[in-house]
Amino acid sequence: MQTDLFSHYLAKHYTHFDVSNRLLFTGHSHQAWPDIAREAVIEAFDTSARLVDTKWDVAFEKIDIMRTYLRDFYDDPDGYYTHNENTHNLIVRWLSALDLVTKPRIVTTDGEFYSLFRQLTRMSEENIEVVFVPSFPLEGFTDRLAEALDDRTAAVMLSRVYFETSLINHELSAVAQHCREKGIPLMIDDYHGTNVVPLSIRGAGLEDCYILIGGYKYLQWGEGNCFLRFPKDCELRPVATGWFASFSSLKSGRAKGMVQFDEGDMRFAGATFDGFSAYRGAAVTQFFIEQGLTPKVLQKMYREHVAYMKYQFLGLGVDPAKLKLAHAYPITSNGGFLSLRGAKAGEYWQKLKDQGVLTDCRGEILRFGPAPYMVSSQMDEALRILKEIVES
Repeated sequence: MQTDLFSHYLAKHYTHFDVSNRLLFTGHSHQAWPDIAREAVIEAFDTSARLVDTKWDVAFEKIDIMRTYLRDFYDDPDGYYTHNENTHNLIVRWLSALDLVTKPRIVTTDGEFYSLFRQLTRMSEENIEVVFVPSFPLEGFTDRLAEALDDRTAAVMLSRVYFETSLINHELSAVAQHCREKGIPLMIDDYHGTNVVPLSIRGAGLEDCYILIGGYKYLQWGEGNCFLRFPKDCELRPVATGWFASFSSLKSGRAKGMVQFDEGDMRFAGATFDGFSAYRGAAVTQFFIEQGLTPKVLQKMYREHVAYMKYQFLGLGVDPAKLKLAHAYPITSNGGFLSLRGAKAGEYWQKLKDQGVLTDCRGEILRFGPAPYMVSSQMDEALRILKEIVES
């Protein structure tokens, strides 16, 4: 592959994860961290020991480094970004700001990650109507979703890249327009899109949308670094709210009357969190910038890696009745991982793991997630082992 030389170079910065000598195809789920991340965790400890309770100023500075990176990635200078430990907390706070009494209906898709699917399914048991619009096929999605919208719809919640198939929803601009016309807020889960598929929020006309971003996968920030992007004119008042959402007013004491929210990035904030993750995330952010891992470079690498694995898999001659591509769309409609479908996907996953090939399985879907530090020879070896397992 054209990117092999660069990937070889990058791998030298991941010695603690030993990425050159391991078959870590968990890039869609958990990427390795560069060595600088370990140094950042040590820095976090030393800073805490030195500053004690005033350590928070430094933690917030680290969060701002990640926040700035996201604004640049999304071409979004005016958006606000609330930081939190995980996307589920942010989902719950956002949901708590909706008028679910007079509009007890949420429209989503059947391709959402477990976190959102579970939460909405549980809410459907409490008299909230949840409509699951088919995400497949890609063609006609906007029309299917538009038909599901009515005056009782409180929100639309969907993904830009579906977590099972890796398919990209290219119709978000049209979806946003339908939502805008009906005054329905739109939340986009971009956990599998950030750092894989470039997106200009201004260019796509998504300035009034809400976007979920997670650092556990392609950003290599590890656990504890997620963000909710929201428009600068947002007036939502989450019921589930923490005292960090009005951090600037703490010195004034507890205010009486209506609960107030800080202007800026903290509207959906919670409370005390482990700041160590912010040091790690900020250090990796700076590492990406220093290595020239721009959105275009990352897109090229992921597209080339997935295309290579797809081509090589098709050349294996594996019986499609046992294992096949999860979809037949071109690579331009595919995100950062390769999805294979088979009734024994779970069995293949376990056997791959037993032989040192780390992937993951979701039902009948087996997912291979390459990463920028991987080279073609590692992909060849993993697929060779896969073929032996499937044919055994």
